Amino acid sequence: MPTGVALSARTSRNVVLRYILAITATLIFLLACRSLNPFVGDNVTYIILFPVVAFVAWYCGVGPSIVTIVLAWSGAMYWLTPNHSLYTSNPARSIGALAFLFASTVMVALGEARRRDNERLRNAQGELENRVRERTAELDLANHNLRGMSARLLQLQDEERRRIARELHDSIGQMLAALSMNLSGVQADLNRLTKTAVAITDSEDLVQEMCKEVRTISHLLHPPLLDEAGLSSALRWYVDGFSQRSKIAVDLDCPNDFGRLPREMETAIFRLVQECLTNIHRHSGSATAKIRLHHSDHEVVVEVEDKGNGIPAEKLHQMASAGIAGVGITGMRERVRQLGGSLEINSSDTGTAIVARLPISESSTRDDLSSIPETSSPAAA
Repeated sequence: MPTGVALSARTSRNVVLRYILAITATLIFLLACRSLNPFVGDNVTYIILFPVVAFVAWYCGVGPSIVTIVLAWSGAMYWLTPNHSLYTSNPARSIGALAFLFASTVMVALGEARRRDNERLRNAQGELENRVRERTAELDLANHNLRGMSARLLQLQDEERRRIARELHDSIGQMLAALSMNLSGVQADLNRLTKTAVAITDSEDLVQEMCKEVRTISHLLHPPLLDEAGLSSALRWYVDGFSQRSKIAVDLDCPNDFGRLPREMETAIFRLVQECLTNIHRHSGSATAKIRLHHSDHEVVVEVEDKGNGIPAEKLHQMASAGIAGVGITGMRERVRQLGGSLEINSSDTGTAIVARLPISESSTRDDLSSIPETSSPAAA
């Protein structure tokens, strides 16, 4: 019983309490025997006293049990007999006393064995709890290290994208431009050769198309407008290009005076909108999408909605209960979490709405734009 185990645990830790409890219980039972003697006689004295011995042996240990046996036996032999003497000539009473002492000894042995078992059980339980706490601490440390590694990977990914975009623009783009000029010169020299001229023209068209594709890929990896003109201009450029490529009508609601935010926050919002539109194009089947950005003195709110099929209920439940999501949604959550924000996903059979809230402080806005690198404006995607 939980109550008995708790009482045994408390008494085992306090020696004085065990002896006080044993003596008190014995005196109470002796008083009860004295009160019942006129009605039942002294033949049942040891039967009445035996429960107190069992109680003390069960909960108080060997020492208090011996005190109880001695006190109960002395009280029964002296206080509860008419002649008030420890010696008796009544054989039945002597046999009862011996039986009481024998039964009490057996009960004390059983109680002590149980107490030791309980002590071992408590020690094992304490050791198990310590191991559980140690394991929990190790898991918490591992989760903390994992979150730090995820944040570092996202930071490295953004830096690598910037580097690739810069390399594409500075090296491959210039080489393609030089190749285009060379081909133009060859085309002028070979106009008399019709077939060769046609091939050169086609090659030049291909080069021009390659230039556009490289420029588009470079700007999609990291649009220069994001650093040069800010989040509002970069989003309008990206949304226009996305609508042309996907044939999805996108409504962007972003104030013209939206202002500048820290570079990390602007990058995170741009990537979040980029990932949301990509998911709408790949999975939702929606012909329209709506993006709304607004901010107060304390936070920036980004809302992306579509009118598509929605996320399946089973997958939405997994995302809400177990945190199981796709790579894109996991990346969005991690970016928002790094900035101290929250990401909310609401979906039904009529569409999906994603709301991201990012906290800002008074010192977050970048009034000094002199540190923004000068880059060429992106062409339309």
